[in-house]
Amino acid sequence: MEKQKAKYTYGVLERQFANLFDKASRKSGITGEVLLQLLEARLDNTVYRMGVAPTRRGARQLVSHKHITVNGEVVNIPSYSLKPGDVVGVREKSKSLEAITNSLASNSASRYPWIEWNGSDMNGKLINLPVRDEIPENIKEQLIVELYSK
Repeated sequence: MEKQKAKYTYGVLERQFANLFDKASRKSGITGEVLLQLLEARLDNTVYRMGVAPTRRGARQLVSHKHITVNGEVVNIPSYSLKPGDVVGVREKSKSLEAITNSLASNSASRYPWIEWNGSDMNGKLINLPVRDEIPENIKEQLIVELYSK
């Protein structure tokens, strides 16, 4: 029973990623770079990049537990796609959470040029989608494109 559940979960994630790849391949530009931009624009990843959570898994949990807002509305979907200009913030009731305050205190130096952060209001704005040079991850996106293009 446990193996079936794990297999099903993997299938769902694989389908989600394949759908994201399909979306990237339909957009103009280099497919691998567009794919990375779409991944960076996910709500859970943006919450992580803003320093609200110490890990992506922690960011995903904060989103799922309704601690995060987008343009003033609570959003609990980690895969929610942000658009440039969207304001991501910590919900008013959640601003005193120890996990959030500790993460923000220790991550003050790691900011990214495509994100504008306001520490006093605990919110940030996605200014634009990052170009490939601004994404610090060591990913060979061409290999992903080759795999999914078959």
